[in-house]
Amino acid sequence: MDVLLLSRLQFAAATMFHFLFVPLTLGLSVLVAIMETKYVKTGDEIYLKMTKFWGKLFLINFALGVVTGITLEFQFGTNWSRYSAYVGDIFGSLLAIEATVAFFLESSLIGLWIFGWNKISKKAHAICMWLVAVAGTLSGVWILIANGWMQHPVGYAIRNGRAELVDFAAVVFNKFAILEFFHTVSGAYVLSAFFVMGISAYHLLKKQHIEFFTKSFQMGLIFGLIFSIFIAVEGDMHGVHVTETQPAKLAAMEAHWETTTRAPLHLFAIPDEENERNIIEIGSIPGLLSFLGHHDFNAEVRGLKDFPKDERPPVFLTFVAFRTMVGIGTLLVILTVVGFFLRKRLVESPIYLKIMLFAIPLPYIAIEAGWIVAEVGRQPWIVYGLMKTSDAVSPVACTQVLFSLIGFILIYGLLGAVGFYLIAKNARKGPV
Repeated sequence: MDVLLLSRLQFAAATMFHFLFVPLTLGLSVLVAIMETKYVKTGDEIYLKMTKFWGKLFLINFALGVVTGITLEFQFGTNWSRYSAYVGDIFGSLLAIEATVAFFLESSLIGLWIFGWNKISKKAHAICMWLVAVAGTLSGVWILIANGWMQHPVGYAIRNGRAELVDFAAVVFNKFAILEFFHTVSGAYVLSAFFVMGISAYHLLKKQHIEFFTKSFQMGLIFGLIFSIFIAVEGDMHGVHVTETQPAKLAAMEAHWETTTRAPLHLFAIPDEENERNIIEIGSIPGLLSFLGHHDFNAEVRGLKDFPKDERPPVFLTFVAFRTMVGIGTLLVILTVVGFFLRKRLVESPIYLKIMLFAIPLPYIAIEAGWIVAEVGRQPWIVYGLMKTSDAVSPVACTQVLFSLIGFILIYGLLGAVGFYLIAKNARKGPV
């Protein structure tokens, strides 16, 4: 293995592990804020218990997200120094805003929320949690603006052999980044909803704390229903924009080789990249790919053969990841719709509760698959159309990256085991 592959593996491992905690932080902060607001408005103690129970799980998850996220930014200097030197004027400014404004604001407010019980008014304490949620979302905004710029670079000029920022507003209001933000955050809200419903289902199956977990389940259900439908609608908009800005990614997502009008969509296929074809194609629907990409059944869709081989993304991984994301996303919509009709008789629906308990990992898998589509589908570019990944890697020895990769896997594995153990232990314990 060369230094490029090892660096990519290390960054992928660190990023995907970190993102096991980010979406739950984003979504659970909003749900906890809603619970505390209902307590302030109604004075009902059950909402206070809900706030503290789900708030504890939120804090454990947040702590792990912080620890695993810090190392990511350092990798831009250690593993991707050429990238940092070339586009640091743009990318670095966005990360700096995220770290110095949004992250520190979120961390400070979480401290106030933890230690502010009975020291500030109930209303002020609830507002504090809302501010935590806003600050967490704001942190995500800047990270996704940075990633959106890598996907569709705008607002820059090449000067002195590097990309320099010339239009900050163009970078901030980049359409790709805006669509990516809504797609990612709504996915985080769906994940958090299924996390709450899954844990609630566990206790309802055991017939313990029935009122507490029925209310929790119902709150997560409404949250999940709204955003699982929203993400499907927004995903269509995102797909159209990808068709415009990253046609090679779209072709890889669908294993589409030949440029053609009325392009079909294959529900299942096995891509053969070496021979530039699909070995098997099942469930082909004529014109559907043209419609999804252009909202026109007769539109032309560019095939992979239109792009040089060294500018095509890995087809098999992108294709499988995209179908995994869409397939699970469709299932999550179905589960929330079914749950809506069963919401008043959950205890009498043990089969549905068991399904929801075992469905907890599904949104995690879907989100990770979505990031594989976004990042692997962008290859071989680290900044689409501007800089290739092979030109961005640091000139370091393979052994250095290999040892750090092994270290990351061991340390993150230990952190993950401890973190998920604590979450599971407190989740099973129930409200105190």
